[in-house]
This record gives sequence, C-alpha cells and structure tokens, in this order.
Amino acid sequence: MTDRPQISFITICYNGCNDTCELIESLKKNIHSVSYEIIVVDNASRVDEATVISKCYPDVITLRSKANLGFSGGNNLGIHLAKGKYIFLINNDTYIETDGFRSLIERLESRPEIGAVSPKIRFAFPPQNIQFSGFTPLTPITLRNNPIGFGHIDDGRFDTPHPSPYLHGAAMIIKREVIEKVGLMPEIYFLYYEEMDWCTQMTNAGYELWYEPRCTIFHKESQSTGQLSKLRTYYMTRNRLLYARRNRTGSHRLLSILYQSTIAAGKNSLQFALKGRFDLFFAVWKGIVEGVFLTPSSSIK
Repeated sequence: MTDRPQISFITICYNGCNDTCELIESLKKNIHSVSYEIIVVDNASRVDEATVISKCYPDVITLRSKANLGFSGGNNLGIHLAKGKYIFLINNDTYIETDGFRSLIERLESRPEIGAVSPKIRFAFPPQNIQFSGFTPLTPITLRNNPIGFGHIDDGRFDTPHPSPYLHGAAMIIKREVIEKVGLMPEIYFLYYEEMDWCTQMTNAGYELWYEPRCTIFHKESQSTGQLSKLRTYYMTRNRLLYARRNRTGSHRLLSILYQSTIAAGKNSLQFALKGRFDLFFAVWKGIVEGVFLTPSSSIK
C-alpha cells in the first residue's frame, strides 16, 4: 500500500464482526489491481468490534463511535479518515470473488462528468441472482422506482454499462472531488434514503452516476433490520417524506407529501392492522408524524 491509496474502502460494523472480517478477507485475497486502505467504523456495537478487528488486522484502520450514528453518520466518520483518491462505501455484509476495481476507476475517469459508480450486485445466497444493475427514476409523487435486473439470473443481459439516476448504498465508489463539492452524506435520515438523497445532490451538481458490470459484489442482504421490522417500517415511512420535502418542489412536493401521509400511510397501516401487526401500524404513523414535522435539515448542500 502507498501513502496515498487509490481507493479508501469504508464499511460500517454494527454487531456484525464476522461479516466484517469475511469482507476484509475477501478484499485482501482478491484485490491486486489497485492500491487501497480499509476503514472500519464500529457504530457503537454491543462489543468493541473495532478493537477486535484491529487485533486481527493491524493494517486496517478502525474507529469506534460512542453512539450509533446511522448509515450516513458512520460513513461520514470514515470519509473524514480516508486518504484515497476515491471513496468506496461498501456494506460489511458483502464480499468479492474477483478483482474488478480497476474497471470502476476506468469508468470514473472516462469522463469528468461521471462522479460516482456502483458495480453489479448479486445476492450472496444461491442461486446468486442479480440484486442491482442500475435503478429506474423515482416517480415524481409516489417516489417509487425499481432496481434493474432484480431477481434475474446473471446471464449476460445486464452486462452493459449505463447511467443510473441513483446508486446502491451497499457498494458505491465516489470521486473525492465530488464529496468536496456536494458535501457529506446527509445524516438526517439515519437509515434508508440517505444514499438516494446524496445521489440526487450529485446529479443536481451536474455529475453523472453510472452502473459498471465488470465489477461484481456479492451481498448477503440486510441481516440487521429485517423486512418487516418496526425499525425498517418507521424509517422507510419517515424518510420517504423527508426525501420529498428536501428534493421535490412546487406541486410535486405538495402532492408527494399528501400522498405519503394519507393514501400510502392509510393503505400500509390498514394492512398491518388486519394482520394483527399493531407494532407496525404504530410505526407507520410515528414515521408520518416525524416525516411531516421534523425540520428537514438546514438544507441541501
């Protein structure tokens, strides 16, 4: 490794030391084309995982936060420590099998307008279908979109690089100059929608975002929150509203807020009530109240 690595890998560890170690091992085993450093931010895990990882991997930079700062806050701590020309945010529940990182840098440097890139992401568990090969745009009012290729076999259909309106928070590489221009990842979200907001700020600043399939990351999917957890329901509801308030204007902003806080919330909470999931019912309405009344940060940088 050099004094100025090409890539700074930043990953957040929150009660997931085994996953983090598997990621580190896969990076060390497979990367030979670029110089890099690995930064692990322990986001106030129950056990001091920063110390555990530091003892196992003395060359890995570790930092333990006294409080859980969420996905954005934890990554921002790592960005402050990073020395690399490129910042690579990568989930700790991912791993690699091949070295495709040179291709990501080639894509980033192919044109000055390209500010950030995500690789192909496949599910880690058999049959290892595609999770991400780009996103469709968000609809202006309902704020819905789809990951391109989701659930499909990796049979070559999604091997063409292309621009994407948003990148995937599990794996994205960003030019340092982009962060210096648009600012750090917005911390108001804590969990979910922060990378989408950040991508919006990048495109608003004139940068393009790209999907590059020559590099593949395997993702174990979210093992920390669960698909029907109160945490996920609350933050997804709250943060969709915050995104609308921060990134929509005029009639689209008003209509999106009305839609999220009435039609979407009513439908979701009714479904949860009919299933006897009153914990999720109340999580929806807590998210609505905070999403509507919480100050949406001083502003968009």
